[in-house]
This record gives sequence, structure tokens and C-alpha cells, in this order.
Amino acid sequence: MKQKREKGITLIALVITIIVLLILAGITIAMLIGDFNKSTKSSN
Repeated sequence: MKQKREKGITLIALVITIIVLLILAGITIAMLIGDFNKSTKSSN
């Protein structure tokens, strides 16, 4: 029983970590695209 709970907690922690990383990656990409768009508009 104890081993199953530890595996479950590990799996939940893994899923949460992946979700957080995806959110951070999405924010970073959005910021980079926004900066890129601003730089191309200001250069024209």
C-alpha cells in the first residue's frame, strides 16, 4: 500500500511539473514573439 501511494505521489508530481514547465515555456515564447513583433514594427 505504501509503495503505491509513493508511486502515485511521484506521478502527480511529474504531471504537475510538466504542466508548470509548459506554462512557463508558453509565456516565454509569447514574450519573445511579442518582442520580435515590436522590433520589426519599429524598424519599418
